[in-house]
Amino acid sequence: MSRTTGILVIKLGALGDFIQALGPFAAIRRHHRDAHITLLTTAPFVRFAERSGYFDSVWVTARLGPFQWGARLDLRRKLKSGRFDRVYDLQTSNRSSFLYHLYWPGPYPEWSGIARGCSHPHANPGRDFMHTLERQTEQLNLAGIEHVPAPDLSWAESRTGRFSLAGRYALMIPGGAPHRLEKRWPMERFASLAQEMVDVDVMPVLLGTQSDGDTLARINAICPQASNLSGQTGLEDIAVLARNAVCAVGNDTGPMHLTAVAGCLSVVLYSHASDPTLCGQRGAEVAILRREPLDNLAVEEVARVCALTGG
Repeated sequence: MSRTTGILVIKLGALGDFIQALGPFAAIRRHHRDAHITLLTTAPFVRFAERSGYFDSVWVTARLGPFQWGARLDLRRKLKSGRFDRVYDLQTSNRSSFLYHLYWPGPYPEWSGIARGCSHPHANPGRDFMHTLERQTEQLNLAGIEHVPAPDLSWAESRTGRFSLAGRYALMIPGGAPHRLEKRWPMERFASLAQEMVDVDVMPVLLGTQSDGDTLARINAICPQASNLSGQTGLEDIAVLARNAVCAVGNDTGPMHLTAVAGCLSVVLYSHASDPTLCGQRGAEVAILRREPLDNLAVEEVARVCALTGG
């Protein structure tokens, strides 16, 4: 009896990149319908990946320091024990390419990625200037996977009734990476937009991690009618909430990729610190507003794009 084909997919993060890999995940699952497919990822995405249905098993890895030789040997043994026939490196970074070289001196599995010497290299010299979705599609095409669908979150489920959101509501995501403050629209502008939502009978729902708690609390103090869900929502929660929201508005952060893929009108605010042509949100209704600096973006313009109307 022949053994089951083993496939490894590498996708470590961040959140936006992980969401944009959902289409490639589905394509790999369809192409290797009868294979055992393992995802190698980081801790924040384990439950989400398990519930997606794209993988038979999920492995977790942490970032390894340059002198953690024992941990590197353990990872090498684990990779080799997986007996993978093919690896799809969707991270395509130095960190993930290093995993290919853990197989030295061989044998090596078939490998789709950018690791030197791999069997299915994505060797397009312009790959770093492509949007993530087009880049990953081309990578998989070169590995023999012809059709790569758009990311899909129709499988996501959540009991969002526990948040007691009645009537029309809009999602607001005013946070972001603490070390990238230049990517944030001023908190006061979000508060003013929240008040405009209230004026047309739309409840602002504030989303963010615990590290965004102070920002969300300050907005909530200015607009007490807002519902503050700081630190209470997981990835599937956000996707399901987005399906029924009037709109979602936020900085260029991972959760805005969730709202966009969920089909919600998603208004994403960009400074010149990131380039939407390379990593911008994609979905049925996405509007990208870009200013340098973001302070130059007026509340009235965002409210207009959000299509806030009464009734």
